Amino acid sequence: MLKKEVTLGIDIGGTNTKVGIVDRDGECLANSVMATRAEEPIEFFLPRLYHTIDAMVSPFLESINILGIGIGAPNANFYTGLIEQPANLKWADKTPLAKLVEDNYKIPVKLTNDAKAAAIGEMKFGVAKGMKNFMVLTLGTGLGSGIVVNGEVVYGADGYAGEFGHVIVNANGRTCGGGRRGCLEAYVSATGICRTVYKLLADYPDPSELRDIPFHELSAEMITESALRGDKIALEAFEYTGRIFGMKLADLVAILSPEAIILFGGLTRSKELLFEPTRKYMEEYMFPIFRNKIKLLASGLEGANTAVLGASALMWNELDKTKV
Repeated sequence: MLKKEVTLGIDIGGTNTKVGIVDRDGECLANSVMATRAEEPIEFFLPRLYHTIDAMVSPFLESINILGIGIGAPNANFYTGLIEQPANLKWADKTPLAKLVEDNYKIPVKLTNDAKAAAIGEMKFGVAKGMKNFMVLTLGTGLGSGIVVNGEVVYGADGYAGEFGHVIVNANGRTCGGGRRGCLEAYVSATGICRTVYKLLADYPDPSELRDIPFHELSAEMITESALRGDKIALEAFEYTGRIFGMKLADLVAILSPEAIILFGGLTRSKELLFEPTRKYMEEYMFPIFRNKIKLLASGLEGANTAVLGASALMWNELDKTKV
């Protein structure tokens, strides 16, 4: 029997780690999830990861041929295969994760950060099929970005190019998780919009169903639901977020001239509440020669296996480069 060619996708998050078996068409044949236990060192994480992978793969051993493994992870360097100074993982400053996994399974392993993996996933399996110049922005707890130019992910000189979440919006503004002030992700992210709501609640006396929710309980989903019910503070929070986001996207367009900007992640579930003001202000602030040319799209990979598909696509992309 001819075995189906597949790759494994691994997405390492601060809370959970997801794994999956993905074929060349982007079909996820199986998937599994385990707790990352971010407080544990890598020596405890890897045996649990291998056990999770082996249990998932076991029923398919007679029918699949695993060609490689792609990994998406925080602070992952594609060039070196290292995880470097991950803020939410209690690992060493430099962990050679790609080599460790490759040594265990004796097949090729590539890793990159989650936003870059998402960009490759969109190019292989999502709405960016056929595109050569686009960017994917992931809007979750923070703001990540994967930039593709001429069909290639931009890594820069050291592997860390594309930190769009850390461009400055206001030099005297909000403190970012990385310790700087005024970074874009402190305003445009699930965390950022919660901070915006509390600022608006302090500045305006308007009645709002969000007033009695403690900050540590407030979520972007709650803000979305309130906005859909017409809550003035929630609606203004999306308008404010869209204005800042649109302005900085216009800057990015002036530098890169992409065909499309693709939004991905939890905050995008608000749909037009976010997209409409972002699109409006992006066009308003746009350098005139770029106006009405750039598509602002929702991810084509949204779903339970999104992160796994992106990580798997990283490996498929590398395998395709080796074809004669």
